[in-house]
Amino acid sequence: MEVILKQEVENLGSAHEMVTVKPGYARNFLIPRGLAVLATESAKKVHAENVRQRAHKEAKLKENAESLVTRLQSLMLRIGAKAGENGRIFGSVNSIQLSEALAKEGFEIDRKMITLSSDQVKELGEYTAKVKLHRDVFTEVKFEVVAE
Repeated sequence: MEVILKQEVENLGSAHEMVTVKPGYARNFLIPRGLAVLATESAKKVHAENVRQRAHKEAKLKENAESLVTRLQSLMLRIGAKAGENGRIFGSVNSIQLSEALAKEGFEIDRKMITLSSDQVKELGEYTAKVKLHRDVFTEVKFEVVAE
């Protein structure tokens, strides 16, 4: 069954993409939650027109994301955290704190687009995080956790 996604669905596709899924998945999950619409002939025509109009905007967004990659790769963030004597911090560093640190440097990146390389950062040291700037553009950001 073909459906047109209204928003990004993990492990399936991004917004405004036409995908083929099993009928039960479409009827019981995607369509009731408003994540997709059934790809009828009229919906396909509307979708084709929207894709044509969005192509130029999409190219510009991708170009902007690629220009950010070089700036982010040269950046080294410092995140302060309270730490004990043995180098372990109280709590952990997560994507929210990384997003806030990036915002202080002038990069507005949603926390949901940041993935930490290790599950939880609980010690002082240098780490990397993967940042999704566009559906095709990813980069890694280096950050250091220091004691406050």
